[in-house]
Amino acid sequence: MATTTDPAAEAGSSTKRAADASTASAGTDDFLVPSRFPYRTIAMGALGSTLLMLAALGAGGILIRDPVLGHGPLSWIRFGHGRALATAFLYVGFAMIVWAWVRLGRYVLANRIGTKAILVAAACWITPLLVSPPLFTRDVFSYLGQGAQLLYGHDPYSYGPAELDVLPDVVANVHELWQTTPAPYGPLFLLIAKAIVSVTGNNVIAGVVVTRLVLLVGLAGMVWALPRLVGKLGGKLPVTMWLAVASPMTVIHLVGGPHNDLLMLGFLTIGVLAALERKHVIAVILVTIGMLIKPTAAVALPFLVWVWANHLPGENKLGNFVRALVPAVGLFGAVFVTGTWVSLGSFNLGWVTGLSAPGLISNWMNFPTGIGELFYTLVNLVVDVKSSPFVTVARGLAWIALAVFAVRQWWKARDGGNEAVFRMAVTLLAVAILAPPTLPWYLTWGFVLASTFRWERKHLSIVVGVAVALVLVYYPTGEQGLYDWWFMAGVLAASLYAAASLLRPDPLGLIQAWRRPKTEEKAAEKAPAES
Repeated sequence: MATTTDPAAEAGSSTKRAADASTASAGTDDFLVPSRFPYRTIAMGALGSTLLMLAALGAGGILIRDPVLGHGPLSWIRFGHGRALATAFLYVGFAMIVWAWVRLGRYVLANRIGTKAILVAAACWITPLLVSPPLFTRDVFSYLGQGAQLLYGHDPYSYGPAELDVLPDVVANVHELWQTTPAPYGPLFLLIAKAIVSVTGNNVIAGVVVTRLVLLVGLAGMVWALPRLVGKLGGKLPVTMWLAVASPMTVIHLVGGPHNDLLMLGFLTIGVLAALERKHVIAVILVTIGMLIKPTAAVALPFLVWVWANHLPGENKLGNFVRALVPAVGLFGAVFVTGTWVSLGSFNLGWVTGLSAPGLISNWMNFPTGIGELFYTLVNLVVDVKSSPFVTVARGLAWIALAVFAVRQWWKARDGGNEAVFRMAVTLLAVAILAPPTLPWYLTWGFVLASTFRWERKHLSIVVGVAVALVLVYYPTGEQGLYDWWFMAGVLAASLYAAASLLRPDPLGLIQAWRRPKTEEKAAEKAPAES
């Protein structure tokens, strides 16, 4: 896992690490590109991304009324065997992206490539997905529907997009769960969605593409901030970029989805950087703006107070804390009120109560929900009972545990600096896991910040497995596959294989077994014929 260890403290072991890396890569030359720039790996990922984009036309988050494929000669791809074929090709494209990403990770660990190659790879893999139908989610249609509500004078925090009697294509594509559900997003993001819909209108395809382009601002902010954060937090830049920018979690979920978490992460990373650079006013403003996009960013604010307090002169820690807390709260309040008023035209706090809406999603990916379902299953073997009380109690206990954990992490961050950022990342991960619901892309909140610290190779392997699983647990259509146990067995096998492949190429010897007969055949051809 990530660590806050100062890299200078490990300078004495750098020679040993280099020797270990050389030894580890000595037997894998067949799997590593000798060139300094991994053209073939980037091309493989780009081909996979293109295949993903094309297959999504039939197997992704397709439109209810598709003006391009709905009734044309290619409409077969959306139904029956055509859709099954598209689904198969989509997973092939996904596998190619993961394979390319894992190969890229091996080059990083072997010190064969730098940051430029990773950024080029990420750009090549992201570009085809900019015009793809939504992948593994339909949330973007909710964004457009809620933006349309605001555009036409409705309150998105009182009711769902179903109340609209305009833009029928936008409304029709919102998932049925969110048709009548208030928006759980910050007011600033709804203002952005309103602006997008004001341009794209009832053209849902244009709305999805423009939304992705707007969210790329967040990715650009991350790419700008992460190298500077790495310099302060002791990580290794190629590893950070490989984890935070080129990962399938970013490429497929945050961009291919797309998800507004990407925009929030841009403000969060720049805000954390500003705090470490002693620009505390800017830091609080930026993170509060991130909260007005995705409320989760608020978790970072208490940790920024510690960073600010420890930059103040004097030995009185309590006094410094108060001197940092008062202006931080004042800045937060001013930005919060102004941002809400500008976005909604009034100080409407309905979006705060709307945060409970995602809790309607109930599945075992959320740890406490899974525990509740497990106890329900065991009790239900003996007595016929409903599952809701078990899930409700488990979630309630998890909220208490999360509150205790978050306060403890915040207190441990009281020395500010790198430790505060590390505790912030850990707390964001805990929120994603313990607060219902847990959706796959939520783990990027903590992963992006954690990527800027130093990582052990074995922990990077675990991240690979988790990243692959978090994309696959939802079907390409956006519906979850968590209770299809045969499907989940396949997800587990694919994730474990990808994780093992980072540290040991071809861990099951499949490629070598395929190559061996060809090698033997060539040797036989070269052998002299018997007389």
